[in-house]
This record gives sequence, C-alpha cells and structure tokens, in this order.
Amino acid sequence: MVSSRSNDDFYSGFELKTVLETSRLLVESRDSEFIINNLLLILMGRLLVTKAALFIYDSVTGNYLLKGVKGFTAIKVDEVIPIVSEEGQRQKSWFPLSEASDEFPAIAAEPEKSLLFNLRTSNNHHGFLLIGSRASGNEFSLQDIEFAEALCIISTAALVNSELFNELNKTYRNLDRRIHELNTLFDLSKEFNLLVDREKISRIFKFALLGQLFIRTFFLIYKNQERTTLLSSSGIKTEPDPSAIEEIFENANDDILIIDKHFRNSYPWLKEHEISMLFTVSIQNRKVAVIGVGERANQIPFNESDINFLRSLANLAVISIQKTYFLEERIDKERMEEELSIAKSIQKGLFPDPVPVVSGIDFSVTSISSREVGGDYFDVATTPDGNTIFAIADVTGKGVPAALLMANLQSMLHVLLPVEISLSEATERINNLIFKNTPSDKFITFFWAKYLSTHKILRYVNAGHNPPLLLRNNSTDFEELNKGGLLLGALETLTPYEQSDVQLNPGDILVCYTDGIDEAPHPENEEEYGTERLRQIILKSRNLSSSQLMNAIVEDVNAYCENRLIDDLTLMVIKADA
Repeated sequence: MVSSRSNDDFYSGFELKTVLETSRLLVESRDSEFIINNLLLILMGRLLVTKAALFIYDSVTGNYLLKGVKGFTAIKVDEVIPIVSEEGQRQKSWFPLSEASDEFPAIAAEPEKSLLFNLRTSNNHHGFLLIGSRASGNEFSLQDIEFAEALCIISTAALVNSELFNELNKTYRNLDRRIHELNTLFDLSKEFNLLVDREKISRIFKFALLGQLFIRTFFLIYKNQERTTLLSSSGIKTEPDPSAIEEIFENANDDILIIDKHFRNSYPWLKEHEISMLFTVSIQNRKVAVIGVGERANQIPFNESDINFLRSLANLAVISIQKTYFLEERIDKERMEEELSIAKSIQKGLFPDPVPVVSGIDFSVTSISSREVGGDYFDVATTPDGNTIFAIADVTGKGVPAALLMANLQSMLHVLLPVEISLSEATERINNLIFKNTPSDKFITFFWAKYLSTHKILRYVNAGHNPPLLLRNNSTDFEELNKGGLLLGALETLTPYEQSDVQLNPGDILVCYTDGIDEAPHPENEEEYGTERLRQIILKSRNLSSSQLMNAIVEDVNAYCENRLIDDLTLMVIKADA
C-alpha cells in the first residue's frame, strides 16, 4: 500500500518549496473555505488522486461534518457523516480507510488504497482528510505520506486560526452591536425621562421596535391600579374587547412566552395579527404590562440578544409610562389638597369667629375634624329679639360631601334667624328642605336651642341628636335633653317637632357633643368611650370654667383613643353664671 521512499533531491527540494509556499498562503488566509479547497487541490495534484474529502469533528455531537469534497458524488458539503472513529485512530497520523469503523460510509471504490489523515493540533482532534486511491493504481510512497502529513499539520493550524479569527470577528460584531444597543437604550432613556406624554412615549417605543428590531406588529397592555387597557399598538387592525385584553394580561404569566399553536388558537385576536411572542414587565414584583410582538419584517428569528434588548427597551418604556401616571396622581393629589385647604378655610369661616359673648352664660366650644374638612357643625348667633341661638349638628359621612351638607344647614339656619317663627316650625322647614334636596342616605342629627336671657330659659328642639347632658348645681344626676323629633332629611315632616323649655340656674352645666366623643374607640379592643365615661369626667371637672371643662373632656377622650380619632368631634359647654 505504501512504497519505499524516493531519494530524488529534485523532488525533495520541490516539495519543500511547495510546503513552504503553501504554509505561507494558508497561514495568511482567514477563509476556511479557501484553506480547505487549496489543501484538497494541492494534494490531489501532487499525489495524482481524483478524489479527496475533508471532515470536521464536532465535539458536542460527536459527528463529522463534510466541509470539502472533490470527486466524491455520493456525499455533499455540510452533510453530517456518521463516522465512528476509535480513540486510537484519533491519535494516529494516518491509516488506511479499510481500518476505519464499519459504519464509515463506503464512499471509496478501493478502501484499502484510500487513506485517512488525522487533522490534529498538539492537544485536540479536529477531523479527517480522506484521499482516494491514486489514478495510476500505484501505492503511495513514504514521501507522499510525509508531504500529505505536513500539509495536514499546516492546514489544521490554519483552520484553527481561521476559526478563532471568525469567532473573534463574531465576538467583535456582537460587542459592537451590544455597544450600539446600549447607546440606543441610553439615548432612549434620556428621551423618555424628558417626556410626560404617554402618547409620545408610545410613539418612540414603536419607532425603536421598527428601527432596531424590524418589528412592525406589536401591542402593549398596561394595568393601572384596577384598569387594564390596550395602551399602545402598531399594525393592529381590530382592537379586542376589554374582556379579551384582561384575559390575555392575566394568562401571560411567563417572563417570555413563545406562542404555540394551542395558545394562539385560544385567542383568535392573537392569531389574526400573527403575534408570535408575549413577555411581561413587572415592577417591584407586580406585573404591570404585557407586550406582544409579531415576526420580524426581515423574517430573521429572535435571538437571545434581540430578546434582551426588547426587554430592556420595554422596561424603559413601561417605567416611563408608569411615571406619567404617578405624575398625574401627584398633580391630582396636590390639586385635591389645595382644594381641601380652600374648603377648610371656607368651612372655618362658616363657624362663628369670634364666638359671641352671652350675658349670664360661660360658654366654650371646639370642633376637631378627622379629615381636612368635616361634617360636624356648631353655631352661636344673636337673634333680632336680643336672644341667642346655640346649635350643634352631625352630618352623616365625612369629608367634602358632609361639609357641603353642613354648609347648606348653616345657610338655612341663618336665613330663618330673622323670621318670627318657633323653633319647632323652623326645624320642620329645615327638615323638609334637606329631605327634598339631598340623597336618601344623607341625613343630619341636629340640636339647637334659644336662650332667653331675660328669663334664663333654654328652649330647645332635638332632631335625633345625641341628647345633651344637663348637670344641675349640687347634683350628681344628669338630665338628657331629648325632646324633639326625627333627625333631619330622613323623612318628610309628618308630626310637628316638639320644643321644650329648660330653666338654667346658677352653676348648672349643659354639655352638647357629637358622636365623635362617645363613639371614640380604644385602639386595642375597639370598645367605645361611651357616655358613662363622659359623665364621670364632667362630674370630676364640674368646678372648672367652661373652657377648662371642655379641654378636660377632649384630653380624656384623646387619652382613651390614643389620639386616633376616627370621626369628627364637636363639643359645646354651657355653664350658667352663679
């Protein structure tokens, strides 16, 4: 199979020159196809063979891939060849094809005259070079073998260098692309930070998808609090109904969901627009957006780098969109706070300031809102006949609606002050007006009294309010002023309100209050403060002035509920002079 070596100096010199020239040519080349083609052609010309092939070993799969072929018609370039080579064969420089595994395809007519040369570097096996039998039928000489071995060594090194060069170029290209993507993301981030318009943010997002990834069809579903909306889209012909949007948002639970046939068939809208991938955007572990994209316009599949860029771009856009909502909420909150501040000052102006001085009466009053504005009301006003009206009320609810109803009550009371009618009739008119002009779930507990200073008589009507507590001088028993009728606004007046007179003697104390006092809860067991505790603090502080008694009650209530008032609190203390 192999003849003895020739000593022809001419051929030795020629071959050496050929090897050197080939070495220079191949080493300088960075094209693996050029290296393989030249290797095959030089060997075929030098060894006078008509068939040659080169197989590259894939260490991952264990298969051989045909990368160069001359003369063999049964195999084609890039075809996987199931060569099963033994470890010992991978260590040999060369061996006859007939010694290869039986699973090696019978591609050579004379396997005993065809040779396999090992393509090796110092540590690794890279493949085989197959040379068919010589056209003359003669055996290969040792000089032929050494020549082929030398070219295989040079070519293997050149192929490895070419592969490393290509990998390096690929790495540089990927690095350049990543740098470009990072620069793009940086520029978009600056652009997004300057925008507060969601429509402009969505437009930039759309252009970035098209310009960077060639995505023409996409949609962005965003969930703001409890509302899920199709916030932005491109290439979408028909908008889905809200239930479909909600369903897609809820069922897209994976970070990245490649839509398969089953999932697409479950959502005709996705199938109609050929959406191929869904991915979610979460902020602080809460899913806030789902983005769907179609195939790229250039039909190139998404790779890992594309998906990472897409996710980064989507995160920037969604965070900017969320920022616009937060900004709107902040503006709304500031506007509401400003409006509440104005409402508070207006409501404060409805209360008497200063409180009129009433002859023969030591009088104090306070009102504390649990919010910016409240629904508690008090008033002290002088009537045309020189007497004084005391009023206290509690509107259902809290905040602005209660404050508006309280303002209506105040205006009605002052309209009726100059009118010469009894408290009973005035209460009936107020009740009917409130019943006709307010919702059925809005009503007012109301107590008011007219102090007749000449006779020191307190004439009152209680319309469903907490009964004021009257403590007579030198007595420990309390009287409740509960004569009157239904609370205001619940029903139209059918039965006249009852008014009653109470004689105020020197030292008598009258405490009027809203349910912010007796219903103040203890923070641990929710037990209410109650009227019994109120009576005890009044008895304990009865010798104090009206303002001192009022402060003692407020301090006791705050201590009980640990300054956590849940309702408006209004307290009025009337103490007859001695």
